[in-house]
Amino acid sequence: MITNDQTQGGERPMREQSMSWETSGGMQMQMQQNTIQGVPCPKCGTINEPDAMYCASCGALMRMDICPNCGAQIDPEADYCEACHHYIRTDVCSFCGAHLSEFEGYCPECGSPRGGIVCPTCHTMNDFAFCKQCGMPLTEEARQLVAQLKDIPEYKELMSLAREYSELEMRLPYNTERDALRDKECQELRDRILRLLAQDDGIQNPVIPEPKNQRMSKEELTAMKRRKLEQIAEMLDQMSIPPQQSPAKVRNFAMAQKPSGVRLAWRCNYKNAMHSSPCGCAKPQMGGKWIVLGHNSKQEIKDDK
Repeated sequence: MITNDQTQGGERPMREQSMSWETSGGMQMQMQQNTIQGVPCPKCGTINEPDAMYCASCGALMRMDICPNCGAQIDPEADYCEACHHYIRTDVCSFCGAHLSEFEGYCPECGSPRGGIVCPTCHTMNDFAFCKQCGMPLTEEARQLVAQLKDIPEYKELMSLAREYSELEMRLPYNTERDALRDKECQELRDRILRLLAQDDGIQNPVIPEPKNQRMSKEELTAMKRRKLEQIAEMLDQMSIPPQQSPAKVRNFAMAQKPSGVRLAWRCNYKNAMHSSPCGCAKPQMGGKWIVLGHNSKQEIKDDK
């Protein structure tokens, strides 16, 4: 015989289970409705359009892909993994941006090998048209791009400023007043000898040229180098690279315009991060520019190992 307590005890679990199913079904229906109406941001929870790539509220990516090499989360539009430092696209040539089929070992456009190129100067393995270590152009297209830039007035001025800065780096400043006095005596002796030699050749009032590398105090030399770096920075601002469709084109153009002899970093528009070059950026197609660091800068470069 079933008592009332037994009946109530048996009905209660069934009633609770029924309510649980109803609640679960309601939640599923609500989630489906939210998916139809929009997608919640994984970071802040804001409901966005179903096809939104970035959150309208906080700007976070609505979805992420996985690096096939290391498994790190990456931007769906990235062609390079900033976690393991590998180029990850198999259908696009990293050197020129041309389309590659699955079975092509060499690019049909530029002839570059799929596996990378070893720099003949510093022996670094590279996935891109310029050596990420020493800046050497590694493909014919890269060499042609450097040649084309030499005709641009801004590029000429930038290279001239870089050479002048390199010359200042080679100068030795005065360390003591005795050094300055000794250098002055050497200068006077030089002028006297050149004047006597000119008079021996029949020139009565010779014009003695100034020495190319005049020595100066450490403070004066530091100020000159700082000013030269400011001029280089101004030129680099004028030559910043706007966004464009091909990551390879942005990397190649940026590397071609990089002056030697100056410590620089590439500030990308993608994350506003600083890389040693655009070769370390996952989305260089968003543009960016070179910035001057100088030798004593403590600013951190993102992809330095």
